[in-house]
Amino acid sequence: MSRYEPQDLYSLEPGWGDPSGIRLDRPVMVVALEGWVDAGMGASAAIAHLLTGSPTAVVATFDTEPLIDQRARRPIARLEDGVTTELTWPTIRLLAGKDRVGADILYLTGPEPDFCWPTFIRAVVGLARLLGVRTVVGLGAFPAPTPHTRPVRLASTVPPESSDLAGRIGTVHGTLEVPAGVQAALEVALGEAGVPVIGLWARVPHYVSAMPYPEASAALIEGLCAVTGTVLDTVELRTAGEASRTQVDELIGANPDHIEMVRRLEAAIDSEEGTPLGFASDLPSGDEIAEELEQFLRGEGD
Repeated sequence: MSRYEPQDLYSLEPGWGDPSGIRLDRPVMVVALEGWVDAGMGASAAIAHLLTGSPTAVVATFDTEPLIDQRARRPIARLEDGVTTELTWPTIRLLAGKDRVGADILYLTGPEPDFCWPTFIRAVVGLARLLGVRTVVGLGAFPAPTPHTRPVRLASTVPPESSDLAGRIGTVHGTLEVPAGVQAALEVALGEAGVPVIGLWARVPHYVSAMPYPEASAALIEGLCAVTGTVLDTVELRTAGEASRTQVDELIGANPDHIEMVRRLEAAIDSEEGTPLGFASDLPSGDEIAEELEQFLRGEGD
C-alpha cells in the first residue's frame, strides 16, 4: 500500500481550488500522458498543438519523485562549452487554457507514472471534482492495418457509466484483452466517481506508425470537439498531413508490391472487415514498407 495520500502527490498554484480564487466554468480535461501507445505521435503532437495554440497557466504540479523512475526517464542536462548550465526534470502538470470561443480546458500532461498508480489516479479524480470538470477525454493512437489513402478513423473506450459518449465517435465491437495504460485505469476510476470520461484512439496506418502522422493528431482534436463541443483549430495539422501523405504516395507509387498492399488495406477498411480495433490476420505486416519509408523520409532512399 502506498505511503502517500493523493493530496501529497501534487501542489496547487495560488488561487486554484480556493472558492474565493480562480474559477473555471465546467472545464473539459484532456489527458495525454507520454509513455504508452502513441503511433505516429498522434496524441503527443495533438497536445503540443493545443498547448501552443493559446496561452496556458499552471494549475497543479505533481511531485515526480515518488511517481517516476528517473533511470527510465532521465533528466535532460544542458551543456554549454562543457559546463552543465541547466538540468530539466520530467514533470507532470495540470494546465489551464481556453478554446477559440473562450471555453475552459484543462490539460494533464507529462510522462505516464511508473509508480503509485492507484494514488495518482485518486489524485487526478480529486482534482477533477475540485475543479468542476464536466468531461475527461484521453488521447492516444495505435498502429492498425488501415491505408493512408483513407481518413483516420477513431476508436473509443469508455467505462460503463459513460457508454453514451461512445456513440458520438464509434463503438468497437467484440472482446479484446490488451495491456492497459494509466489512462484506462483513470477511465474506470472516473466512471465510478460519476465523471463522464472517454478515451479517443486514432488508428494510424501500421507502416507509418514510427514517424509523425499529423492526420492522426488532427482526427483526435476533431474527435475531442465532437464529444465535448469545444472549438479548436486543426488547419495547421491538416496542412502538414497533406504534405506527409504526398511523401508516402511518392514512395508507394514506385513499388508495385506496396501499391497492392495499400489496395488490400483499402478493400478491408471499406468493407469493415477485421477483428476488434480493425486488425485482420491475413493482411501484410508492413515492416518492409515501414523501413523503406523511414529511409525515404530521412533522404536516404533512391
